Amino acid sequence: MTPTEPLPARAALPVDLDEAAHRCLVAGFEGTTGVPDTLKRLIDRGLGGVILFTRNIRDAEQVRGLTDTLRALRPDLLVGIDNEGGGIGHLVTAGAPEVPGNYALGVVDDPALTARCADALAGHLAALGITVSYAPVADVQRQAGNPIVRTRAFGDDTERVSRHLRAWIEATEARGIASCAKHFPGHGGTLTDSHHDSAVDPRPYGELDLAPFRAAIDAGVPLLMSAHVVFPALDENRPATLSRRILHDLLRLELGFDGVLVSDALEMKAIADRYGEAAGARIALAAGADQVIVAVPDLGVTLACRDAVLEALRSGAPAESRVREAAERVRTLSSRYAEPPAAVGAWDAEAGLEAARRAVGGRGVPARMTGAFVVDLFPAPHPALNWGGEDLTAAVRELDPSAAGTAVTGEPADPGALVDVILRRAGDRPLVVATSDAGLYPWQGALRDALTARRPEAVRVATGLPEADAAICSYGRGKVNLRAVAEVLVGAR
Repeated sequence: MTPTEPLPARAALPVDLDEAAHRCLVAGFEGTTGVPDTLKRLIDRGLGGVILFTRNIRDAEQVRGLTDTLRALRPDLLVGIDNEGGGIGHLVTAGAPEVPGNYALGVVDDPALTARCADALAGHLAALGITVSYAPVADVQRQAGNPIVRTRAFGDDTERVSRHLRAWIEATEARGIASCAKHFPGHGGTLTDSHHDSAVDPRPYGELDLAPFRAAIDAGVPLLMSAHVVFPALDENRPATLSRRILHDLLRLELGFDGVLVSDALEMKAIADRYGEAAGARIALAAGADQVIVAVPDLGVTLACRDAVLEALRSGAPAESRVREAAERVRTLSSRYAEPPAAVGAWDAEAGLEAARRAVGGRGVPARMTGAFVVDLFPAPHPALNWGGEDLTAAVRELDPSAAGTAVTGEPADPGALVDVILRRAGDRPLVVATSDAGLYPWQGALRDALTARRPEAVRVATGLPEADAAICSYGRGKVNLRAVAEVLVGAR
């Protein structure tokens, strides 16, 4: 039986139970205007929600048309998107407000300013008819080698992360948008990106970063998202997304969360490679998740997950009561957030740039650099997260058209030759060398060191987490982060 074939009539479940099972699914899909027929059928049977990505976004008018079309199929359908801000988002071409990302907000440490940034993002979502925001990140940046959290976190201190979470959640709620704290019980203590492989946080229970999730629950966050991370102190065998000890015993019984618990995307390698998406959906729901996200646009994967859940219901695992409980939580969420607000007030479009400017730290920077040559070294955007690709050279040239430079987004085949070319092109211009998390990407450090060895007066910039000897740090690569650095370099403020 293929995923698109109907189940035999003799095996049909009661209609209300079939609908309940569909409520537990969130699906990604392809397209910017029309709705695929397979998705229409899923919605007709009770699909709980859809998640939009860059592939679904063209401009603001198109997005609002798409969300209206989806809700015309069923008004209680939840429409969500990852909307963290900074260099992570999918709504750039739809006019998303520019905000600097969480780490920079934590550096400024002004919760009222964080709330203004969150309000801008939530107001924009409301205008587009998107009412579920899979943000903010509640993780704490604990490991220098963590490849996935980093500047997505509000910082490396639980109290600071907690107060900014509260500000973000309350501002988002005030707009009538559902926020989602992620990734429970924390992804900041790992050295692996769960998009690519199994991730483990080896710390003992007392050292886990649960405080921000407690703060989010106290702030009334309506959704939490689970991490595909193994915590041996809690469950030696299964990642949090598939662990009843973590999802039920810890989150529900100990922390008292009664909102919707949604999984991170099941196609991430930490789940897909070891369990498979379909088995992951079945196990996650049995463990205590209320919804599972299948973000890939191939709806055959979603159907396979759906069919695995329906088949499991026939055998009693997950129990019928567990799926009905999950579906009821989703219905409660939908009753509050499925319909976008009728009227959307203005938001502060300048809050993000203000935050980025206040975050930028600089020392030993010339008062004004005219005609600089900027070398911007950074990794290619994460395919699951970034719409990015902005570079510091472009940001500087917006303020100083006489500036020039180059962006390098991957390890060069011949670093020595590249250094020669860069320095020849730079000539006697002032030189700026920017890196982004060079500790994770040794090629950046090697190029930086080779350039500064020959041009020791070059100004060094860090556009990720702070780096030793950097004259300027932006704490992120969002557009406003780079703008704020450019202003410092050219003396615009």
